[in-house]
Amino acid sequence: MACIFCEIAVGIRSVDIVHEDATFLAFLDHRPLFPGHVLLVPRAHYETLLDLPPEQAGPLLVLTQRIARAVETGLQADGFFVAINNRVSQSVPHLHVHIVPRRKKDGLKGFFWPRHAYTSDEERSLVQRAIRAELAQA
Repeated sequence: MACIFCEIAVGIRSVDIVHEDATFLAFLDHRPLFPGHVLLVPRAHYETLLDLPPEQAGPLLVLTQRIARAVETGLQADGFFVAINNRVSQSVPHLHVHIVPRRKKDGLKGFFWPRHAYTSDEERSLVQRAIRAELAQA
C-alpha cells in the first residue's frame, strides 16, 4: 500500500481521528496551518475530486459542513476555510478536504499556508476532543 491516507483509513498508521464512518475518515493534520486543521478523506482511494463517484459528492459536502461547524464552534474560531487541491499542491495523491479554523488577523493570506505545529501532544488532544464533542452534539 503506497498511499499514506489509505494506510490511515485501514489503521496501519495512527492519527488523531475526529470522525469516522464506513465511507469517510476525518483527522487532525499532522502539519496544521492552525490547531484544529482537519483533513477529511474518503476511505476508498480516489486521487482527486473528479475521481469521486457522484453519489459520494453530496455526503462528502454534508460531512464537510458538519466538521466545519464543529471546528468553528468547538474551537471558538471566528470562521473557517475549506479547500481541496487537485494534483497541483496536492501533497498526498488521495482526495482530501482541508477544514481550517480561522481567526481575525491570524496572518493567513491567500494561498500562502505557513504551518503552525501543535505546541504539545496535550494541545493536540484538547483540540481533537473539542471537535469530537461538537460532532457528537450535531
